Amino acid sequence: MKKKIAIAAGGDSGEFEISIKSAAVVKQHLDPDLYESYLIIFRNNEWVYTSEDGEKILINRDDFSLLLQGKKIVFDAVFIAIHGTPGEDGKLQGYLEMLGIPFTACGQATSALTFNKYFCNHFVSDLGIMVAPSVLFIKGKDADFESAVKATGMPCFVKPNNGGSSVGMSKVEQPGLLPEAVEKAFVEDDQVLVEGYIPGKEISCGVINYHGMARSLPLTEIISKNEFFDYEAKYTDGMAEEITPAQVPAAIEQHCRLTSEMLFEKLNCKGFVRFDYIFNDAGLYFLEVNTIPGLSPNSIVPRQAREEGISLRELFSMAIEQAFSK
Repeated sequence: MKKKIAIAAGGDSGEFEISIKSAAVVKQHLDPDLYESYLIIFRNNEWVYTSEDGEKILINRDDFSLLLQGKKIVFDAVFIAIHGTPGEDGKLQGYLEMLGIPFTACGQATSALTFNKYFCNHFVSDLGIMVAPSVLFIKGKDADFESAVKATGMPCFVKPNNGGSSVGMSKVEQPGLLPEAVEKAFVEDDQVLVEGYIPGKEISCGVINYHGMARSLPLTEIISKNEFFDYEAKYTDGMAEEITPAQVPAAIEQHCRLTSEMLFEKLNCKGFVRFDYIFNDAGLYFLEVNTIPGLSPNSIVPRQAREEGISLRELFSMAIEQAFSK
């Protein structure tokens, strides 16, 4: 009997459209012999399934069920394809954990920690991994821009502390431009992170749960045609090169893959995630972890998986089956 899988998409962040595209890929590539999928769009307080005849039906949030043609659909698991809140920050995970519904992502605690860049950087730093110097600003509290510049240096990056896809992110070259960049980031989040600039090559390493073990995938080198790997560079064709496998020294590749596998285990990650880094002569610097990475065929983790001979169908099936084994 086929398992009923809800694909959660949309969300309440600037990554809504990206999430819709990711969810469409998930639906297309889920094994139809094993799973019966239902696309659920999350937007503010409405969680909606659209039937084949165009009828919009609200999900019953008491038990995350769907009443379709008089029949109650109870989902066996949820495939979370929401980038940003509430699918990447632990909110949806906490709800599903309370209901006892399996899902394909890190748990509530891990998702909340990794979504908060400032907290995650401190966690990673305590494990002995290098991170950029940073300062956190909180909306409504006095911002000491002078101290921030002293701590991070120039240039620096300003970004929403809780967010993804580089929405609201700026590179600041002069101290006098820092307040404007911080205000731009505050549009997206109540917390803003200012980080020191680390020169070097940007690389990314996907890690999957493979038969209960963390398994790293071939690295990707990211070369943006913009000043940095911003939203435009990530989602506009031709604005960035993503070279898989990355042309990096073997020692760097091994160190990055082992570091990523270690972080996957220490952070108690599930399914598949992506770790981003900068490396230079000083070593490897952790940038961030994406617990709900992009899922289009040309996104980084699917490309890396393909390099290892793992198809999207296999990748998605592994994530679902792990969800059932939690």
